[in-house]
Amino acid sequence: MQSIIQKARELGATDAVVVGPGDVVVSHWVRLKCQFGCSGYGRNLTCPPHSPSPDETSKVLSEYTKAVLVRRAGMWSEFRRLMEELERFAFLEGYYKAFAFYPGPCDLCAECDVEAPCRHPTEARPSMEACGIDVFATAKAAGLPIGVVSGREGEPNFYALLLLE
Repeated sequence: MQSIIQKARELGATDAVVVGPGDVVVSHWVRLKCQFGCSGYGRNLTCPPHSPSPDETSKVLSEYTKAVLVRRAGMWSEFRRLMEELERFAFLEGYYKAFAFYPGPCDLCAECDVEAPCRHPTEARPSMEACGIDVFATAKAAGLPIGVVSGREGEPNFYALLLLE
């Protein structure tokens, strides 16, 4: 696991910590924030209602024994690429079930055709929130900083999750 943590930092992560999949908090209310608070709802294959439900996410988490919570402070641009590279690195390290949840909505296409198969299936991943993961509760339980940014001058923390087996 140390090689995964080190690689995350080399790729630009601010923090990367090992968490148990059972420590990842999944709640149904999280998807309500997507449905009633995000203009991208239903417009992207990696977002609700197309992404895994909280119940499906809980089942997937139960099939893993390890996870790495990755934090990046500041801008989230390039975080998707960081996690894409980290997932591939983990796979090549022998974690054959490596799967990443990215921060925020997918930005691979200018517009997602939700009626067709994904044009980037090897790169696209759902966000933690889209799958019902309570990022605030999960980060706090892992001892990582997170809070509501109340103005443009505040520096946000973005999170991603890498499941490993």
